Amino acid sequence: MEQKKQERIINEAMKEFARSGYDRASTNEIIKEANIAKGSLFVYFNNKKELYLFLLDYISEAVSKIYDEVDWTETDILKRIWDVGLIKLKFYKKYPQAFDFLKAASHENASEVKSEIDKMSKANFEIAFKRFYKDTDLAKFSDDIDIETAISVINWTMTGFAQQQADRLNSSDEISMDVLGEWQKYLAFLKQCFYKKEEK
Repeated sequence: MEQKKQERIINEAMKEFARSGYDRASTNEIIKEANIAKGSLFVYFNNKKELYLFLLDYISEAVSKIYDEVDWTETDILKRIWDVGLIKLKFYKKYPQAFDFLKAASHENASEVKSEIDKMSKANFEIAFKRFYKDTDLAKFSDDIDIETAISVINWTMTGFAQQQADRLNSSDEISMDVLGEWQKYLAFLKQCFYKKEEK
């Protein structure tokens, strides 16, 4: 399938599943929004379940590749998050519905797909978590800080910022110096909040 057409179908399918849930999602709505011929979706997928599981596998694999681009020799967790955030921002531009779809999938209870979701989500989460935090220098955090809570706040802040910026960008836009400068301000603020003060 032509690349742009493939991306359009993937994004519209993820949007419909995220918005409606598995049981209520309409393949007719996906076909309409993706602007493809009626019935052509099932040239590639036999049924809705096959489409859903394809999306889950495709996007999970694509997200996991984000981590292949990170500099794992960097032990400062804020700098790692900076790297991951920039890569995620580029990913958002290509698949703006991806993280909404994965979030919805994590709460999906439809019996037809529940077992596959649980199996895939658990494996991907454990691999990503172990890899991301491996060999990070947690001694940089202030002694009176709950490190687990601090890391959650850092992740929420940077993920939210990346999604906000991605919503403003078209797929062809470059990431501007203004965006990078604003991102640096957030990182500096988080560092000030959670890290030990540097000796002068």
